[in-house]
Amino acid sequence: MPPLTSPTNHQNETMNHPRKFPTWLSTLALNSALATVATASMMTTGIIPAVQAALEESPKTVVDEVWQIVNNEFVGIGAEFDPEDWQATRQDLLAQNYSSSQDAYTAIRKALKGLNDPYTRFLDPGEYAQLTNQTSGELSGVGLQLTVDEETSALEVIRPIPDSPAAAAGIEAGDRILRINDRPTSLMDVEDAVKLLGGEEGSTVRLQLVRPSQGLYEVELVRAQIEVPVLHYALHEESDLQIGYMRLDEFSSHAAEQMSTAIEELESQGIDGFVLDLRGNPGGLLFASVDIARMWLETGDIVRTVDRRGGDRQYSANRTSITDSPLVVLIDGYSASASEILAGALKDNNRATLVGSRTYGKGTVQSVHQLSDDSGLAVTISRYFPPSGININKHGIAPDVVYDLSREQYRLLRTNPSLQGTDRDPQYQRAIATLQEQLLGRVIVPALPEPITLNSDR
Repeated sequence: MPPLTSPTNHQNETMNHPRKFPTWLSTLALNSALATVATASMMTTGIIPAVQAALEESPKTVVDEVWQIVNNEFVGIGAEFDPEDWQATRQDLLAQNYSSSQDAYTAIRKALKGLNDPYTRFLDPGEYAQLTNQTSGELSGVGLQLTVDEETSALEVIRPIPDSPAAAAGIEAGDRILRINDRPTSLMDVEDAVKLLGGEEGSTVRLQLVRPSQGLYEVELVRAQIEVPVLHYALHEESDLQIGYMRLDEFSSHAAEQMSTAIEELESQGIDGFVLDLRGNPGGLLFASVDIARMWLETGDIVRTVDRRGGDRQYSANRTSITDSPLVVLIDGYSASASEILAGALKDNNRATLVGSRTYGKGTVQSVHQLSDDSGLAVTISRYFPPSGININKHGIAPDVVYDLSREQYRLLRTNPSLQGTDRDPQYQRAIATLQEQLLGRVIVPALPEPITLNSDR
């Protein structure tokens, strides 16, 4: 599965939103950052030799690398990119003296802010490493998926990831973590725990846990490289139907292979239809969204991207679909980027019915460059359009069946991710009713509370 690259072949294209979204199940015990990016090498071009020599061994090196990338690739969103203004910015940047890398980083961020594009952003070395690890779909940690019990506020194991240090140590779903490296977890949220559990491969972490049937016990785990399971799936029996339920957390480099495995396994169990849950999914790699769309679409357009120079690239289905079973896709105001690519392609080709709330509305593609000091730059390089040709940026994609959650319903599902895809999940129940209408030929209205529009943070 080759990545989709620019003509210079120096960066991978990504479809992600930079802010962290509330997630229905944090991938979380592995890494707290949800936004996903693609790693890349960066070749600085167009620097005058004398200037190049002057920049060596100086914080200005990274400053000028950032300027060069933006100058060559950036696509404006609110307004067209002005090369003359950006040239003046370069002179200002190089005229300054930087006593440290942090001073240079501050100047870079200030300059990028002038582009008025929240998706073009500078990443310090720690942020860059964190986000590129997330995109790879492999992280260094112990392999636990966690939640906080709503009633007791205890940090509880949802499940250990297969073939992880936690699974090998015998940690089970329902175990409660009392201490991490002697630090009590009583006031921790999931993200705090994630930070303590993650770390360098080969390093150790001590856990004190309690299991109702066993009592108190302790384990010492050696952190390892783990493939992140971004897709969670199960066979659900719903009245007269067998439903394959799949929740995709993000579009990492392993998302497509995990999706293929899930579809084939569920199909082998004789399912009647699928529910694909993209709620809270902030996006990820462009090629992952295209590959997954091709698993559901036999023919039809998927997405079109347009760069600053008017370069137009079309991605289409290639007759490699895995299933033609009926499909309902769940979306909400936190479904963004690659999620919108997939949802838009399935809707516009009449392949799926979208249920839920309007999506976030991010219609741009970013590339992520690694800079010479291991920091990074995410830069908007193109706009994208679904098959309909509609500009979804800041508008989102409307569901076919609108069913918003009340604040109380949303909060319940967010704090209790195990309830998603159950009879306590109103949007999932509406998706099941939609499949029943399609498959059984009769209108079935689920007994659901009256919906209240959720104010999404746009």
